[in-house]
Amino acid sequence: MYRTHVCLIVAGLALAVGSAIAVETPAAKAQPASAPAAMNPFFASSTLQYQAPPFDKIKDSDYQPAIDEGMKQQIAEIEKIANQTDAATFDNTIVAIERSGALLTRVGKVFFALAQSNTNDTLQKVQEVEAPKLAAHQDAIFLNPKLFARVKALYDHRVELDAESKFLAERYYRNFVRAGAQLSEADKASLRKLNEEESTLQNDFQTKLLAATKAGAIVAKDKKTFAGLSDGDIAAAAEAAKDRKLDGQWVLTLQNTTQQPAQVTLSNRATREQLFKASTTRTEHSDGNDERATIQRLAQLRAQKAKLLGYPTYAAYSLEDQMAKTPEHAISLMTNMVPAAVAKAKGEADKMQALVDKQKGGFKLAPWDWQFYAEQVRKAEYDLDEAQVKPYFELDRVLHDGVFFAANKLYGLTFKERHDIPVYQPDVRVFEVFDADGSSMALWYADYFKRDNKAGGAWMDTFVDQSGLLGTHPVAFNVCNFTKPAAGQPALISFDDATTMFHEFGHALHGMFSNVKYPQLAGTNVPRDFVEFPSQFNEHWALDPAVFANYAKHYKTGEAMPAALVEKIKKARTFNQGFASTEYLSAALLDMAWHTLPADAPKKDVDAFEAESLKRFGTDYALVPPRYRTSYFAHIWGGGYSAGYYAYLWSEVLDDDAYYWFRDHGGMTRENGKRFRDMILSQGSTQEMAAMYRAFSGHDPSVEPLLEQRGLKPEKAAEKSK
Repeated sequence: MYRTHVCLIVAGLALAVGSAIAVETPAAKAQPASAPAAMNPFFASSTLQYQAPPFDKIKDSDYQPAIDEGMKQQIAEIEKIANQTDAATFDNTIVAIERSGALLTRVGKVFFALAQSNTNDTLQKVQEVEAPKLAAHQDAIFLNPKLFARVKALYDHRVELDAESKFLAERYYRNFVRAGAQLSEADKASLRKLNEEESTLQNDFQTKLLAATKAGAIVAKDKKTFAGLSDGDIAAAAEAAKDRKLDGQWVLTLQNTTQQPAQVTLSNRATREQLFKASTTRTEHSDGNDERATIQRLAQLRAQKAKLLGYPTYAAYSLEDQMAKTPEHAISLMTNMVPAAVAKAKGEADKMQALVDKQKGGFKLAPWDWQFYAEQVRKAEYDLDEAQVKPYFELDRVLHDGVFFAANKLYGLTFKERHDIPVYQPDVRVFEVFDADGSSMALWYADYFKRDNKAGGAWMDTFVDQSGLLGTHPVAFNVCNFTKPAAGQPALISFDDATTMFHEFGHALHGMFSNVKYPQLAGTNVPRDFVEFPSQFNEHWALDPAVFANYAKHYKTGEAMPAALVEKIKKARTFNQGFASTEYLSAALLDMAWHTLPADAPKKDVDAFEAESLKRFGTDYALVPPRYRTSYFAHIWGGGYSAGYYAYLWSEVLDDDAYYWFRDHGGMTRENGKRFRDMILSQGSTQEMAAMYRAFSGHDPSVEPLLEQRGLKPEKAAEKSK
């Protein structure tokens, strides 16, 4: 996932900004900094390589003064732009805005990264206070008539610009219009109120979800409760209990998804049920962390905002500047896959029920049984045991001999771990990235282990974006939530976790290979339904024979995974895809259901609306609940993917099609890697994504490779059964 900070609007950032009004904004009323500017590390550029954040100097008390002062400085900078008497030129308007807001960019990049990955009470309070201020700051930019007049003048005469500058001028104009620049003053006032309330509620959602996920952990006083978990997982559960000062107990923490990894091996059915219910109801206990009222209001606010801006629904507004263009296109892609996905899932369930009956279980399969019996079916059909596989995926070896090795084969990159660059948490690691010619090109941080103060899931973002205009190099980071091993134990992960490492590093490559002049067009600042393309494409190399053989080695002996076991993994690649496809489609269609509500729709009972929507789309299969239920769907309520969760599937069409292009043109060669880097990864958002893809592949993407990769093509399934 590429983490987007929907309430962060620093210049050069993803949303194109500046401000040029003379009225007092919330930032202008900020209290003086609690310490002199010279003592605040954000008030000057970092002296570390590539302006990496000086985490050894940053204190929690530095953030709020820097954010407030950053907004104040950007207002002053942009007022000069909007109020100048010279006619608008690209340099004195667009380029000037791109250069503005340096302080706000520096502090915002770091603050929102840590608010997600290493938060605490102080950071949460700062986020609560600053969220509405930042929303107002964004409105001060986009709703300013003088600034918009200059942007529009440049848009009207963009034919005189070079290709990249022309594209940027078009982007600025589009963003201003979509943000309400053409509204009446009365409607602008209404929009400001909606934006402020939305930013506050989004922040509330994130805070409540983090607390609810922590509170939802399963605590056991007898380790037999967790029977079936490996010795390493039991040790990790004991360590998690110690971290919570529950010595002599065991804690199984929740992941962000509905189904939990531990369900695969937990042999105690009562514990599986307890874990499943703790996961699916984590934010529905009618307590301070219940999210349902927040969601009801957020859905209303977004629909009202869309109507104010001239769109029938929020999804219509959101998708207008994406590859899909309309919610109808996105919904069609998904609903066309629903029958095959659900049918395949039901077939998978039949096999598991037969196994339960054969074992004289005496019960009907329930959702909390799926992972446990799916693993048994996998063992029976493919002779593949997760416990047999994990010893071959030690995290550090996967990183060095898998992720880095693939990047070297494709792009010539090499990596050197840096111990002299400060980090924000002891588990975080830093690597310097070198290009094929040996020149240093980027820094990359890895934060892999789960913590109670870290948001769920996995994502990539940057501390510093690449920009030719500003002369900055990329400083990127990946965050995951793998179980941290107990002291002295190896960090053994699943093949799915290994694939996640490749995925997130694909995002990092997109950011690190950026070769763009203007900050707003750089790196991963692309449409949501394209941003997952490079990351999902990079997943394919996790199972490439040359790469896999290099990293899939036993953590004790160093022996490569036996060929027979490798073959079993490959054959099992489409196993359980009915479940995986159905749970994803259910979640993505739920997202669309919420965001295609019209502005005059009454508040919806969250649980009833969810059930009704799943039934309407044909994904109401009780044994396969959505990957995220509405009340803990962080992607869409707090993560910037509102009306955008379909993007993973849309991008998968691209990534599978691109992978087949590689397969048909010689595979994992440096020549192919250079083509992909030059034509996709380095381009940022300097041209329309569909045209960019056609230029790379020579054709529009086909959905056939995706169906084949997921095992949803009947003819392919028949061929494999022969």
